[in-house]
Amino acid sequence: MTLIQSFQKSGNFLFKYRGQIPLLLFIIGIPCLLFNNSQLYSMLARQDCAARSFAIVITTIAILISLSGFLIRIYTVGTTPRGTSGRNRNRQVAEQLNCTGIYSIVRHPLYLGNYLMWAGLLVFTMDIALFLLVSLIYWLYYERIMLVEEQFIESRFGVMFQEWASCTNAILPSFKNYQKGTVPFSIKPALRREYSGLFAMSFTYAVADYLIHFRIWQLQPAGTPFHWLRPAFYVWLASLLIMLILRTLKHHTTVLREQERD
Repeated sequence: MTLIQSFQKSGNFLFKYRGQIPLLLFIIGIPCLLFNNSQLYSMLARQDCAARSFAIVITTIAILISLSGFLIRIYTVGTTPRGTSGRNRNRQVAEQLNCTGIYSIVRHPLYLGNYLMWAGLLVFTMDIALFLLVSLIYWLYYERIMLVEEQFIESRFGVMFQEWASCTNAILPSFKNYQKGTVPFSIKPALRREYSGLFAMSFTYAVADYLIHFRIWQLQPAGTPFHWLRPAFYVWLASLLIMLILRTLKHHTTVLREQERD
C-alpha cells in the first residue's frame, strides 16, 4: 500500500467517525486535568489575586474562541445550499461546488469552526502541553479527512476545483479573494443541525470546569465545602433544554424545514 493510499484509507475511516473522535480525545485528555498544573491550582486554592485574575482572563478568552468557532459553523450551515457540507457519514456528498461566501475565504470552514470550538476548551484548561498535543493530533486527522474530501470533489469538478483551491487556503482564512455568497443566510438549517455541537461544547466545558474545581478544592483547607452547582452546570442544563426542544422540532414538526435546503 502506497503512502497516499494509506492516507486515503485512514481518511475515509476518520471521515466516517469524525464526530466521535474529538470526544475520544477529550476523554484521553482528562488525566492531564487531574495531574497537571499543580502550581497554578495551588495558587488558586490560596485565593492568590494574580492567579485568579489570570484564570478569569483565560476563561474569557477561551469562551470567546469557542463561540467564534460555533458562529463560523452557524454561518456556514446557514448559507450553504442542499447537497453540500452535511453530516453525512457513509459517503461523500457534493452536488455543487461552493466557491463564494465563506468558501471564498477558506475551503473547510466547518473544520475551522470545529478546531476553534475545541481550541477554546483547551485554552480553558490552562494546560499548554495539552493544547499543543491535541492541536497536533487534530491537524493530523483532519488533514487526512480533508485529503479524501478534496480528492472526491476534484473528481467531480476537475479544473473548477483546482482553480478554487489554488487561490483559497484549506484552513487558514484569507479575505483577499472574498466573493459575496449567492445563498442568503437562514437560521433554520443552523438550528436543525448545530444543536448537538452546542450541547457537546457546553458539556465538555462543564466537565473540565468541575475537574479543575475538584483539583483546587483538594488543595484547600479541610472542611472547605465543594460547590456542586456551578455556572457551568446551568449553562449545560440550558444547552440540554435547547437541544431537546430543537431535536423535537426537527423530528416531529416542519418548523425548521426549508424546501430548498432539505
